[in-house]
Amino acid sequence: MTAFDEFRNRDLVYDATEGLRELFSTEHVAAYIGFDPSAASLHVGSLLQIMALARLQRFGHSPIALVGGGTGLIGDPSGKSRERQLLPREEVESNVAALRQQLSRFLDFDARSNPARIVNNSEWLGKIDLLAFLRDVGKHFTVNYLLQKESINRRLESEGGISFTEFSYVLLQACKLQIGGSDQWGNITAGIDLVRKLRAQRVHGLVMPLVTSASGEKFGKSQAGNIWLDARKTSPFRFYQFWLNTSDGDVVRYLTHLTFLDLEAVESLERSAAAAPEARETQRALAREVTTLVHGQEAARRAEHASLLLFGEDIATLPVEDVLAVFEDVPSNELSAASFEASGLAVVDLLVLPDVMLAPSKSEARRLLQSGGVYVNNRRVTEPQARLTRQMAIGGRLFVLRKGQRQNHLVRLV
Repeated sequence: MTAFDEFRNRDLVYDATEGLRELFSTEHVAAYIGFDPSAASLHVGSLLQIMALARLQRFGHSPIALVGGGTGLIGDPSGKSRERQLLPREEVESNVAALRQQLSRFLDFDARSNPARIVNNSEWLGKIDLLAFLRDVGKHFTVNYLLQKESINRRLESEGGISFTEFSYVLLQACKLQIGGSDQWGNITAGIDLVRKLRAQRVHGLVMPLVTSASGEKFGKSQAGNIWLDARKTSPFRFYQFWLNTSDGDVVRYLTHLTFLDLEAVESLERSAAAAPEARETQRALAREVTTLVHGQEAARRAEHASLLLFGEDIATLPVEDVLAVFEDVPSNELSAASFEASGLAVVDLLVLPDVMLAPSKSEARRLLQSGGVYVNNRRVTEPQARLTRQMAIGGRLFVLRKGQRQNHLVRLV
């Protein structure tokens, strides 16, 4: 089986140039994917591209991670409804250095026969002067040709239009194979045409489907914002939870696209999910695999253990420090411990506090309690008259409130 077969079997081929399958069968291929240095960390939206390079290396080909230090100063209009703010050169260079370190978790840069490489296109784009660029490159692109590109055409129809800066981005795209998302097809084919005109050589492109949720929403964000690959920006626990909360309609596709599990194992998990969806074993496998890839086996083990505690009834017996670590990313507020002395504080009153707001009104709080949708320290509370005393708090200091299965809030007694 070739690398192309691997991509096709995992439904990763959205479009490809003619002859690419044969190329993988006969040649050692060097292929690159570009990464945007607009932030100091990649987020989960880049995982599909990172895994594509890692798959190529496993099949003996040479992956190149092209960090766009040069094109990052221009900005890619693909998939953008308006022009983004251009970053200072120093910030782009700092981000490039951070991405180099991050990509090294997935790619082997010391392999003997096919080591991965990281290159920064500012190394050559920064040396091109404007007149030479217009003379040697610009003359090969007609305005009519550029206007046919979907990314440019869409922006022209928008209220903000498109600047000459972003309009020229396509001319900077041009390795034997470039891989990207389906929204990059226009940029990739422009590079292919340029190589043919300038060098009379044939190069190739492959684009993968964009990762979206089953509802069509953009992938890579939660209610709290982007899910980053940097543990300082998104903790391993929160990262694990993001994957654990994957819907049944998405989980098999994500296992296929974003892990190294063989397809037989994925199919087995799919059968398990069909037989017992409430066990969410497929989601647990996805969370475990991706967290291990990004943060390592030990971090994944700790995140999985913490996740099990999240819904375990023995949470009240845990040390306060462990509970705080588990709920590090959960919204929290402080309340006076005196409020919980004597007869305590009514759960209904607690749920509607402005800093808690797990219910918009006391009547809704009572309804939630009676329907079994409220948990305190992972134990269901159903009585509308229920009250909480300090003795019920974990270590006398914490209450973990939960609405439904996912919305948590931490109350600290001070």
